[in-house]
Amino acid sequence: MKVPFLIGRTLLGGFFLYSGIQHLTEHDKMAQYASSKNVPAPNAGVIATGVALAAGGASIILGVKPKLGAAAIIGFLAGVSPIMHDFWNMEDPAQRQNDMINFTKNIALMGGALALAAVEEPWPASVSRKRKGIRNILPFRARMVA
Repeated sequence: MKVPFLIGRTLLGGFFLYSGIQHLTEHDKMAQYASSKNVPAPNAGVIATGVALAAGGASIILGVKPKLGAAAIIGFLAGVSPIMHDFWNMEDPAQRQNDMINFTKNIALMGGALALAAVEEPWPASVSRKRKGIRNILPFRARMVA
């Protein structure tokens, strides 16, 4: 079960890590699109969501604080999907279909992130394995003296 879980979380986390990086590297284009959707402070919004996506994706991949990473992804998707992909407001059939596809994709991704948030920590093959305190790392003799 470890290998499929690791592959799955790498694929899902990688998608969000890449999306976050895209938000930051393609900031101007994305802020322009966000502005066209009447997003308040689109520049700050694109940067903030880029950081949240990148951090959430990395968290899922590495298994470091994955519940927080999943929460960042869920928060992003829940907040952005109805604003950026409001297919119910589109009159053009092609635009309506495109936004409906992206909206439903985001809802499915939110379901995946929510399922990962329910997985008990520490995750298998995770960087976040419990670290031993300094007293547990020292050799036995050094502990006796300490």
